[in-house]
Amino acid sequence: MTIVYSERYKDHVIHPGHPESPQRLDAIRDSLEAHGLWKDVLQPKDATTKEIESIHSIEYLQALDRLGDLEWTPDTISHRDTFAIARLAAGGSIMAAERAWEDGKPAIALVRPPGHHAIRDRAMGFCYLNNIAIAAKKMLGKAKRIAIVDIDVHHGNGTQEAFYDSKDVLYISTHQKWIFPGTGSPDEYGSGDGEGYTINIPMNMGAGDASFEFAYQKIILPILSEFKPSMLLVSIGTDSHYLDPLASLSLSSKGYAEEIGSLLTFAKEHCGNRIAFFLEGGYELSVLAEIITHTVGLFEGRLTPLTHVEVRDKKGVDIESLRAIAQMHKQYWNLA
Repeated sequence: MTIVYSERYKDHVIHPGHPESPQRLDAIRDSLEAHGLWKDVLQPKDATTKEIESIHSIEYLQALDRLGDLEWTPDTISHRDTFAIARLAAGGSIMAAERAWEDGKPAIALVRPPGHHAIRDRAMGFCYLNNIAIAAKKMLGKAKRIAIVDIDVHHGNGTQEAFYDSKDVLYISTHQKWIFPGTGSPDEYGSGDGEGYTINIPMNMGAGDASFEFAYQKIILPILSEFKPSMLLVSIGTDSHYLDPLASLSLSSKGYAEEIGSLLTFAKEHCGNRIAFFLEGGYELSVLAEIITHTVGLFEGRLTPLTHVEVRDKKGVDIESLRAIAQMHKQYWNLA
């Protein structure tokens, strides 16, 4: 698996003690190196202004570049170097997508800051530039249809906004209900040409392995199969895990491995192995490290050990609400 990474990504520090910290990348790299998986590593280049402007307004970019220290929200503060590092993260995301497309093998962008909350003219939720949206927009010049699956515990409001009226990009999100950013209701379907191409699957507190398995088997994989994407992009956040301090879902590391494995298998069978992952959230370092390591290892034929595997949702605490979501989307998709 191609890894896109730069030490420069660690220079972004919102403030000391902030959960979205450089130590997240240290934990991932240390784990990958320990398992002999830190290889095929590419150094990114900056995204161009034109590439970034495909998603963000020029006025916002000028503010981010020129204003220095700026508090967008209490937990999302930009500093003098934030724009430069975010630009490199967006460029690394484009590089990962391009390599996956050209090489026909998975790639992962180990980038900071993350991106899926950033909207056209505003930073929020630790995000400044929407990495996966910028990459998807770039790849639409080559790929006829792109599917984005967002497995972060928080709804990717910025990514949804970017493609809400497009039928060329399918956006699917699993996330915890009622937490930041407060978007991602099942009745947010898309609009205009994009109606039906936004699939939101909010989960109640405590939902874990059995609930996610139901969502994948009954909603996500059937819709992906019907959509027939040319390429699959994944916003990978590990904060749906039961140990994550910022949320209240109960997915285990084994559950994560199964859903990531199903996406890798889908891409191999339906997308010519063209799949790229983009780092989003995940704030329990041992969980973050083992899930990212397992993701890389899956493609390399290495089943790295998983330690945080307690199954807290064995019966599917959220299955009834998931059935209701599936029913809502039958007007657009052929769901059983």
